[in-house]
Amino acid sequence: MSMPRVCIIDYGMGNLGSVQAALRFLGNEAIISSLPDDVRSADAVVLPGVGAFAEAMENLRRLELDKVLGEEVMEKGKPFLGICLGMQLIGCGSEELGLTKGLQWISADVIPLVNVGVGRVPHVGWGETVHAKGEALFNNIQDGTCFYYDHSFAMLSADVDAVATCDYGTRFVAALRHRNILATQFHPEKSQRAGLKLLRNFLDLAAGHPAGPADGVDKGGPCRRND
Repeated sequence: MSMPRVCIIDYGMGNLGSVQAALRFLGNEAIISSLPDDVRSADAVVLPGVGAFAEAMENLRRLELDKVLGEEVMEKGKPFLGICLGMQLIGCGSEELGLTKGLQWISADVIPLVNVGVGRVPHVGWGETVHAKGEALFNNIQDGTCFYYDHSFAMLSADVDAVATCDYGTRFVAALRHRNILATQFHPEKSQRAGLKLLRNFLDLAAGHPAGPADGVDKGGPCRRND
């Protein structure tokens, strides 16, 4: 199975270099780019992210990456991996610094952890992550493995196709999968051996490309907020 061509989206938010370094360690010469043509020519797309939701969405729209990502991922079914803020951006919207509309690929809101009575916020450090049995994204990864988290917001909606959860005073979505769309709240690129295994699994899924178009939002129906 040949390596997929991976484009890491550069929209001015996040630890792009560490994601690229992790993929290159696995033998994949991923590129970092904000050019729509690079997104179109890639076999798979990774959207990392660290920072404020509103600024991230503004940058994606200014660069017209929201449109090209919608075309390539939602319409054409290109394999996609969102990481941390990159996972949150595919939801309906976030309450961070005021209500901001997201990409709206799945019907889940991103809410502040402080609103649900968790421990110290932000949630920084290793968290035990429980994943669904048989989920390909977690192949060869033991259930309950710890991954590295750094976030103040999360998806809690039961509408999301969660394939993994983490408990931090409340149980939140640690990873989701909807056909060709995969995403993690944790940082696989910072999660040592387990994170590398997960990235390898994503590359394998992208190379096989078994999914097909996501054809709309997740199982909860269209976003009910921020229309």
